[in-house]
Amino acid sequence: MTDPNLDSLFAPLDVDHSDGADMVLERMAPHNFEAEAALLGAVLNNNAAYERVSDILRPEHFADGRHGSIFEACGKLIERGQLANPVTLKAFFKQDEHLAEIGGAQYLAELSNNLVSVINAGDYGKLVYDLYLRRELIELGEDVVNDAYQYELDTDATNQIEKAEQKLFSLATAGSAESGFVAFGPALAKAYENIDHAYKNAGRVVGVTTGLRDIDRKLGGLHPSDLLILAGRPSMGKTALAMNIAFNAAIASNQNRAQGEDTRDEIRTGAIAVFSLEMAAEQLAARLLSQAAEVSGDNMRRGDLNEQDFERLLLATQELNTVPLY
Repeated sequence: MTDPNLDSLFAPLDVDHSDGADMVLERMAPHNFEAEAALLGAVLNNNAAYERVSDILRPEHFADGRHGSIFEACGKLIERGQLANPVTLKAFFKQDEHLAEIGGAQYLAELSNNLVSVINAGDYGKLVYDLYLRRELIELGEDVVNDAYQYELDTDATNQIEKAEQKLFSLATAGSAESGFVAFGPALAKAYENIDHAYKNAGRVVGVTTGLRDIDRKLGGLHPSDLLILAGRPSMGKTALAMNIAFNAAIASNQNRAQGEDTRDEIRTGAIAVFSLEMAAEQLAARLLSQAAEVSGDNMRRGDLNEQDFERLLLATQELNTVPLY
């Protein structure tokens, strides 16, 4: 059974047969005004719904600018510790011509009649944000096409690719690091949940293991939002230690998967990513291969290997090929 509020995920296609042969499709930008209205209704009925979406949604994410204005006004009131409902918002929009066009205060009352639970508000918020990203992708795609048609001597295709990559990366990371106000209650509940999990797993690394017993004992493993810095003078083995930790974490993730742990648990079964500005991927892989096969890295570079070394390297390569390390 589908939700009627989700039926208009994309606007219908308009078909133009003006030339009698070729069919031209004109598509409207993805939007869902019903989902936006349902979300606003949830916020107006229970301001706690705002907390479920404030970390990802901004006024500009709404396809209907009037809905964005209402969401922004709700946020201002709620973040000041005041109640946001049709009565308190009425003063904000008394002189708003755009809101008056759709009914003014009466429209606010109609929004509050949307009986959407706080739990469902998060789903509507994600849908509104997803459609915003789709509209931005369409605009980005059009810009890429238009730029590709523009031939300029000081801008080659490589520059255009880099420009497109930067825009796409900015779009992909938009909102991921932003966080709105978080009520103390939910934060406290999450903290208690983490403590309870650690208590039930006493003596076991709760976070991502480093593979180094003493470090795990001190840190309790690696946890989300942790920022850990390895500091030391040049050539002291910082990269080697970091790669060792990444490798051990990836091995542990593989083992947890093999033991049937829930793959949705990204901490226990997720992949490990390594970013390096000074070494190529092949160099980092060679370090790990040297460590796993217990063969000297210098001998590997020179090719100074005996048959036993080569067999160990081959076996280690096959084993490492399944490790979720990037």
